[in-house]
Amino acid sequence: MALLGVDLGTSGVKAVVIDDDAQVIGVGYREIPMEVPAPNRAEQDPAAWWSNTVMAVRQALYEAEHPEIEGIGCDGHMHGGVLLDEASKPMGHAITWADQRAAELIPELEADIGVDTFLAVAGTRPAAGFMGPTMAWLRRYEPHRLDAAATFVLPKDYLRLRMTGTVATDISDASGTAMFDVGARSWSAELTERQGASVDILPPLLESADVAGRLTVGAARELGLSPGIPIATGCSDQCAQAAANGLVDRTSGSVALGTGGQIVVVTERPMPDPEGRIHTFCHAAPERWYQLGATLSAGLSLRWLRDRLRLTSSNPYTTMGTSAAQAPPGSDGLIFIPYLVGERSPVMEPEATGAFIGLAYAHRRAHLTRAVMEGVACSLRAVRDAVVAAGGRCDRWLAVGNGLSSPLWRGILADVYDEPLHFVAAPERTAVGAALIGGIAAGTYAGYAEAAEAARPPLHTTEPNPERVPIYEDVYARYSRLSALLLDDLRSER
Repeated sequence: MALLGVDLGTSGVKAVVIDDDAQVIGVGYREIPMEVPAPNRAEQDPAAWWSNTVMAVRQALYEAEHPEIEGIGCDGHMHGGVLLDEASKPMGHAITWADQRAAELIPELEADIGVDTFLAVAGTRPAAGFMGPTMAWLRRYEPHRLDAAATFVLPKDYLRLRMTGTVATDISDASGTAMFDVGARSWSAELTERQGASVDILPPLLESADVAGRLTVGAARELGLSPGIPIATGCSDQCAQAAANGLVDRTSGSVALGTGGQIVVVTERPMPDPEGRIHTFCHAAPERWYQLGATLSAGLSLRWLRDRLRLTSSNPYTTMGTSAAQAPPGSDGLIFIPYLVGERSPVMEPEATGAFIGLAYAHRRAHLTRAVMEGVACSLRAVRDAVVAAGGRCDRWLAVGNGLSSPLWRGILADVYDEPLHFVAAPERTAVGAALIGGIAAGTYAGYAEAAEAARPPLHTTEPNPERVPIYEDVYARYSRLSALLLDDLRSER
């Protein structure tokens, strides 16, 4: 017997099959393009989500030698969504978390509804890319489209809809829409209606490990599976990695470096930041919440540099890491500010832009690459400091995500943090978390604690280097001054 987990990320979809020992025995992956039809737009085709999921699942099943699957779980990137018509068909492309079209409405929403109301109810300030502000944008500029919609679903919910025919969402994903009451763990009619949407458009709420439906005959045929397999409601991507890594209490926090970068600390009650620097969302586990700080362009920054340098080797990131190691700590004075698609924490500024500062003729590709790694690390320190200032506490930091599989990048971050990082030395933790939640739904595991114990990963600890820590303290101080100047300049032009 085995479990299937599907992780719908921003850059691509990954499927994993885990065995009775919660070990990965099959992996499939397909990249999904981001479409930019106009400035400040970031959309994806739900049909591409599904077609690439089919290929990824088939690849994972092939690698695993087609075991019997007893449960399926899905997770996905948060905040964005896709409108559905009465037949549950997409009404155009999905609007993702990276979409900035609603940025112009954020000051108006905060003035009308009140920042304090958003923080007290939703646990967060509104942000461009959140579905609530996107609804407000649709109400103003495309009301016909919003009025014609029967419901909306978040990204992973669309995949589950294709598998089961059931429209629903879970509490963890719903809490990232800015239309949700995180304390009551229910939709907020007030926030929804004041952002221009009807409560009728909100999908039914289920717990993440509830059985949302069973695999239909048609979906089973496409995926290469047997019909009738129970499918969990699923959860947000951060909750999936938290489930796999045992983050269900306050003993650990995590720093993740994927397309974006996230800091997660679990709490036993909602703890909104009164200054609005970070978010408070609902955990997939019942009676748990978490504080989240996010930098939007983490691995995305390195991907951007890869594309601009036109690196076409079979493993460009290995090439870039080897190159970056040739540059000294501090990159000979070169500072990178990673605000390529705006910023979320600790300053919510959708119009922020990035920069290389201190660029000189002597700088080479090695310096550019290392500066990007250092700039992302500095951004993640700013996020960590904001989480700690808002009351987030943990005994140790787990390092997760493909970006931190790089020993160089992980070492830079440990030096910038001046704290040990415990790298989760096990593959595909987010997709594994989705599979584990599928296992809870199927009855394989009694709950989150048992599932996490079954999947307990080995940890590799990276200690800060005492010789580099003071260098990076200076780098961080300079980064902080320069990023503040960029933000001040942006605001002065408004």
